[in-house]
Amino acid sequence: MEYLDPTFIQAPEHRSDSNFIPYQPEEIPVIDLSRLDDPEDIQNVISEIGDACEKWGFFQVINHGVPCDTRKRVEETVKTFFDLPMEEKIKVKRDEVNPVGYHDGEHTKNVRDWKEVFDVYFKDPMVIPSSTDPDDEGLRVVYNKWPQFPSDFRHVNAIFQICISAYDREACEEYARQAEKLAFKLLELISLSLGLPKERFHDYFKEQMSFFRINRYPPCPRPDLALGVGHHKDADVISLLAQDEVGGLQVSRRSDGVWFPIRPVPDALVINMGNCMEVWTNDKYWSAEHRVVVNTTRERYSIPFFLMPSHDVEVKPLEELVSPENPPRYKGYKWGKFYVSRNRSDFKKLEIQNIQIDDFKVVT
Repeated sequence: MEYLDPTFIQAPEHRSDSNFIPYQPEEIPVIDLSRLDDPEDIQNVISEIGDACEKWGFFQVINHGVPCDTRKRVEETVKTFFDLPMEEKIKVKRDEVNPVGYHDGEHTKNVRDWKEVFDVYFKDPMVIPSSTDPDDEGLRVVYNKWPQFPSDFRHVNAIFQICISAYDREACEEYARQAEKLAFKLLELISLSLGLPKERFHDYFKEQMSFFRINRYPPCPRPDLALGVGHHKDADVISLLAQDEVGGLQVSRRSDGVWFPIRPVPDALVINMGNCMEVWTNDKYWSAEHRVVVNTTRERYSIPFFLMPSHDVEVKPLEELVSPENPPRYKGYKWGKFYVSRNRSDFKKLEIQNIQIDDFKVVT
């Protein structure tokens, strides 16, 4: 039997076979955004998005406007980066002080993930709180890290700025612009599904802290014991994920906690709600737990974009969505402080669980 470093071993209740029933007929919704071109169908699409946010916290979108050929060129760039020798990748390795760049030791819920990642801030440089101390108003500036090898890597002023040639540079810039454009389009549709003006959330993103990630999940000798990413909820507002055909992403159903696979759909993007949306909607919309299972033979790649608010935004239930009959279920928290605390716990195993959104639940 293959040996596995104990730092990767999940508790029995969190392993890939826990509470998972294969071959279930139900799946998360796949929503065709081209239907928005039909004035008579727009409200149906908005309602379907709202239903998916409430029941699952996840859905997939097709005909979303992000060019397929651009995405494919970016995927080729991703693979080229991870094929670099380790001595080159660690030159841009991230740490607790500079939380962007390459990393192969990320922890989720204090268990090491079977993956390697590369993170890039949407804005370069990015301003973030200098500490987790709520009384410390200091800020610091963080810059993206860029590989220096091979010599034809380019630093361009856009998200996901690793481009291997002039051919790929335009693809990366275009994919970044389209990913953010789609994120805000979805944010507006979500707002409308709540009965709010479509621009309701816009002011929260004046100095957005969004970032872009590339994931590689290598073949694993013991996929029965390890996970590519352990069970967790995203801390952001909404996430957009491009996944390849290998599959492995699973979501926990809100009604009973049963794990469902998210079937790869060609050229689709997976959308999920983060903690911020769960709090803003006072638990009407769901930030679902999800995880990534691995296998013994095939590597898997994915490219998520995390839409995050400005560091000074106080995240709390929206006034329009609370009432005496539906009082606030969360205390407010500063987004930047939450992010810094959550981010620093990714780099090593801690003696206590890292900060979670449930820590801000109102006790009734």
